[in-house]
Amino acid sequence: MSAAGGNRSGAMIGPRPRISVIICSIDAGKFTSVSANYSRLLAHERFEIIGIHDARSLAEGYTRGIAKSGGEILILSHDDIRILSSDFAARLATHLATYDVIGIAGTTRIVGGSWLDAGDPYLFTLISSPDPESGQLQTVLLGGEPLVVPGIQGLDGVFMAMRRSVAESVGFDAATFDGFHLYDLDFSYRAYLAGHRLAVCRDIVLVHESMGRYDAVWSGYVRRFKEKFRSRLPASWIPQDGARGSFFATSDDEVLARCQTDKLRPILRQITQANAVLR
Repeated sequence: MSAAGGNRSGAMIGPRPRISVIICSIDAGKFTSVSANYSRLLAHERFEIIGIHDARSLAEGYTRGIAKSGGEILILSHDDIRILSSDFAARLATHLATYDVIGIAGTTRIVGGSWLDAGDPYLFTLISSPDPESGQLQTVLLGGEPLVVPGIQGLDGVFMAMRRSVAESVGFDAATFDGFHLYDLDFSYRAYLAGHRLAVCRDIVLVHESMGRYDAVWSGYVRRFKEKFRSRLPASWIPQDGARGSFFATSDDEVLARCQTDKLRPILRQITQANAVLR
């Protein structure tokens, strides 16, 4: 069960740290499915899966899950995802040897209450979701090179992995974000402001079964976020739409094949060149 691990300089020494996967879920079927996905991918690691099934909010649930956990590496995960990358454990170890917090979607510039608010060329993700019209899986690629993006200021909470020390020192604001929105942007932005190194890792291929819900409740938490960070946000911002990548697939295997590094790099290069005029 032991394997090579890493330190802050990236050197691989000793066994990999224990991993705690924390999932807030009220759906037994989704929890079983996502737990099986993680169990398969982490089969050769020291890991535990902690389910929080009565969270009053995601900030409160994750806080409780972190307190219960014993891992040096924490994964905070939605229950409606499946990770397709078979080498997920190795990628996790490699990225957290360099960065303190990683995700699969985020921005290098926080300008409002959504990581998407900044527009191009500040948005980065690689994520697949079911298209409601065709029933196929649509993969969206935002942002140009590099594949693993440093200097991130805010992350989407669909998947976040981090060093335990960051989770404990930054913590979640369960008083302000007492529902199921904006807890992620608040946490990741405060981690960035505290000097931690955040990255979007687009070499972790992931399917998210939900497209998200942006309703009046979500808008209320956006207002809370803007009020909390009012002194740090620009008074006005006009986002721009640049070049982006997208394709449809009929299976997880096809998604994975088309998201291999050698297939993505030419597309990332084209996006970089096209979006250079936006800076």
